[in-house]
Amino acid sequence: MRAWPAADSRRRTAAKERAELEELRQGIRYRRVFVVLLGVIVAVSAVIVLLGTVGLLAETRSRPLTPSEQNQYKQEEIARRWQAWPATGVFPEEVKYLGLDRAQQYARRVGIAPETECAKGVDASVAGVLESHGCVTMLRATYVDQTASFVFTVGVAVLKDEESRVSATEELSQDDRVGVLPVAFPGTVTERFGVEQRQRTGWVGAGPYIVFSTAGYTDGRTRAAIPPEEILHSELWPAAKSIGNQIAYFLADPPKVPPCTQGNVC
Repeated sequence: MRAWPAADSRRRTAAKERAELEELRQGIRYRRVFVVLLGVIVAVSAVIVLLGTVGLLAETRSRPLTPSEQNQYKQEEIARRWQAWPATGVFPEEVKYLGLDRAQQYARRVGIAPETECAKGVDASVAGVLESHGCVTMLRATYVDQTASFVFTVGVAVLKDEESRVSATEELSQDDRVGVLPVAFPGTVTERFGVEQRQRTGWVGAGPYIVFSTAGYTDGRTRAAIPPEEILHSELWPAAKSIGNQIAYFLADPPKVPPCTQGNVC
């Protein structure tokens, strides 16, 4: 029997409609899968962002400093003072010392020398030790006692850290003839204070600093000119040590540590 054209057309149309319907259903299924995957990705991203925010807040919010952090704060604060402070902060205009009968007196600063290389501010034997332990720079100033009879030069050797300073001081000589080189200021009572006029030298360690001191007479007497049997003035060297110790104390005095990472409020 011969198929009629109208019947064939209806069958083709129905098949086409079924195919289109199947494509639509498949598209809907793909869309659902895509929406589900997109939702999962968004949810995971949100969780990651939330966790990151929580972690950031936990990291940046103010909290009490640990003992290790407190110690680090102190060390860093002390180590930067030689740069952070003005020269007049390192070497105050007046420094207390104990005179005869333990009377409190004041040494007066005559001048501050320009910053120099460590090796240029000390004797050669001392320079070798400082350089081998990474000395950064040398700061020096000269004082006179309250009666202007004695002259003192104080030198601050800046080491890179306290550990280096400890290692350096373990190697320094106890010879009181070597140490910081004196600084004289022309037109003042210190102008005759030179290497030969040094009567004694010494040093003290404080934080990353080695504070040297040396003392002499403003009248220019040399060490060699004083007979061995003659005793130095009883006030000369104690005053020199006291002045050096005072400056070391100023530099290494532990700072007040804030209790929290963001100041005083945790």
